[in-house]
Amino acid sequence: MSAPLTVVGIGADGWAGLGERAREALRAARTVIGSERQLALLPDELAAQRRLLPSPLQPLLDELAAGVEEATCIVASGDPMLHGIGASLARRIPPDRLAVIPHPSAFALACARLGWPEADVELISAVGRAPDVVTHALQPGRRVVVFATGADGAAQIARVLRERGRGPSRLVVLEQLGGPDERICESTADAWGDGSADPLHTVAIETAMAVGAQPLARVPGLPDHAYEHDGQLTKRHVRAIMLATLAPLPGELLWDVGGGAGSIAIEWLRAEPTAQAVAVEADAERAARIARNASALGVPRLQVHHGRAPEALDALDTGPPDAIFVGGGVAAPDMLERCWNALRPGGRIVSDAVTLEGEQALHAARAAHGGTLLRIELSHAEPLGTLEGWRPQRPVVQWSGRKETP
Repeated sequence: MSAPLTVVGIGADGWAGLGERAREALRAARTVIGSERQLALLPDELAAQRRLLPSPLQPLLDELAAGVEEATCIVASGDPMLHGIGASLARRIPPDRLAVIPHPSAFALACARLGWPEADVELISAVGRAPDVVTHALQPGRRVVVFATGADGAAQIARVLRERGRGPSRLVVLEQLGGPDERICESTADAWGDGSADPLHTVAIETAMAVGAQPLARVPGLPDHAYEHDGQLTKRHVRAIMLATLAPLPGELLWDVGGGAGSIAIEWLRAEPTAQAVAVEADAERAARIARNASALGVPRLQVHHGRAPEALDALDTGPPDAIFVGGGVAAPDMLERCWNALRPGGRIVSDAVTLEGEQALHAARAAHGGTLLRIELSHAEPLGTLEGWRPQRPVVQWSGRKETP
């Protein structure tokens, strides 16, 4: 049997803030692993060997998941199960081999200091991630707590708010929460500028809009002007229908084949925070544009693969996708068949076409694999002389199918 592995949450108040269970685990440990700052919070009389957390962290996670030979503790900031190493280990180690002793999180302390009910506040971690991850949460009136890192963490978050037209937002920087050097600085994203903060800080945001800025909801069907594009864009109302048909679920993976501006993959990720997506695009300039759109709309985790489908699909190392959207090249020989074969059992495929050749490919795919066809016809009211009339949009045909589970 593996020796006990315990993750102990510790705050800026150090040893004084730990409960007796956490102290006993640390006293009994033969090895204690943590950052230099966290290890410095422990008393000298602890007998355990001290070991610094490595960077990158993955080799250590592999080592711990394989089992430890002697009682081992990991000290981590706050609640280790909230965007911490405890959560990373819990995905790989069964609960009978892992004990976690949490400390009040920076999220809980920030909400307590500000008088914000936690259930009404969104938590986002920008630790080890691009600060653009906050963008999708920046609707007017929303309260957000962001885990940041480094002395410039707050400045990076403030920069994103300014660039997205949220400069007037209330910005509260909370340093060394719970410790003797705790400090809370009130500002706005505009006023904070490039100001530095203690490396151990959290950022709280109460979102407000700059004059002329447009809020972006999380529901599928963002305005077309939200995207940088060259015309290769699934238009807003059709996009909403496609996303509703794709129906992203927790942890699912989407391949967006013929990504164009990346709108389908981007809104898939905006709709489901735990989902994953890969956009496959043959044109290098469009592929770069997809990455820019993903960052601007708060989902920089979107993977962009530059290559021509269907051949490029063989180079993807993601494993079988849960869903595939084919928005470009639908009439290319073998495109839909290759995509169908790549789906995991139970997975679903959605494709659309505006050309006769593309529509023929969709009819053939339904004949081979079943599913449903939908014809989408939209018209927009536009000036007609001194009056108004309906201008029809090109009809779009959608095929959707689900691969049977053996």
